[in-house]
Amino acid sequence: GDEVVVSTLTFAASAFPVVYLSAKPVFIDSERISWNMDPNLLAEWLHKRAQLGKLPKAVVLVHLYGQSADIAPILRLCQEYEIALIEDAAEALGATYHGKSPGTFGLAGIFSFNGNKIITTSGGGMLVSHDERLIQHARKLATQAREPFPYYEHAEIGYNYRLSNLLAAVGRAQLRTLEERVQKRRWIFEQYRQRLGDLPGVSFMPEAPWGRCTRWLSIILLDERETGVSPEAVRLALEAENIEARPVWKPLHLQPVFQGCEVVGGAVAESLFQRGLCLPSGTGMTEADIERIAAIIRRVVRRS
Repeated sequence: GDEVVVSTLTFAASAFPVVYLSAKPVFIDSERISWNMDPNLLAEWLHKRAQLGKLPKAVVLVHLYGQSADIAPILRLCQEYEIALIEDAAEALGATYHGKSPGTFGLAGIFSFNGNKIITTSGGGMLVSHDERLIQHARKLATQAREPFPYYEHAEIGYNYRLSNLLAAVGRAQLRTLEERVQKRRWIFEQYRQRLGDLPGVSFMPEAPWGRCTRWLSIILLDERETGVSPEAVRLALEAENIEARPVWKPLHLQPVFQGCEVVGGAVAESLFQRGLCLPSGTGMTEADIERIAAIIRRVVRRS
């Protein structure tokens, strides 16, 4: 069947639609600057596939944790090989890439309004594209693919994917305060950095030089050789105080459901998964909340 390239370090929803369409995902490892898809690995793989005459149908480029991937070289590759670029910007609303919004460079981009995103409608999301025909067709498919007749007629399979008008209005209202929400998330990250940055073996997700990261989630990396404690031990210590923290996304090539799928590289994503911990980052957090969390982490690391 057809193949679609997908970032491996991401939530499984980035790859599920590939399988819905009976295609096969091929996973590409991350680079260390932004933790997103490595353009060099993609270039090498596409070159080999072109020689075999078996190019993929699309590339799904994820912009992870509020940080844009390095879009330009990946877009050039997609244009060179005539492959559709689809951007998964679910976590990156408010981010920038050389002053522009990730999600707006490819054939189509998606944004999530799930309950934990910077703006939320409790669920659902947004599809964007410069292709008006694509958008009109998506609207049709999302509303059961009903044809424009007074009676109910359907010429293709449709879906019930529409967002209600009420929830859409909630989302539109929050768009007015998007910049304030991004600044709050970046402030939260900076508070963590000030309180934890001096701990040996503790580092933070870097900010790529090509744009602004929203810091949708504040993420620390723990080098167990220096800290003497694993991310899981820190997570459990926080859980004991009724504070939720989560590991970094488990790479998709390690997920049981995707066993047997091709992966290009994988070591970078695996290392980030083993060392990463996502800290509470909600917009409603206070300085006291951050201080409490940081104090627990410092106590666990120092004790070890």
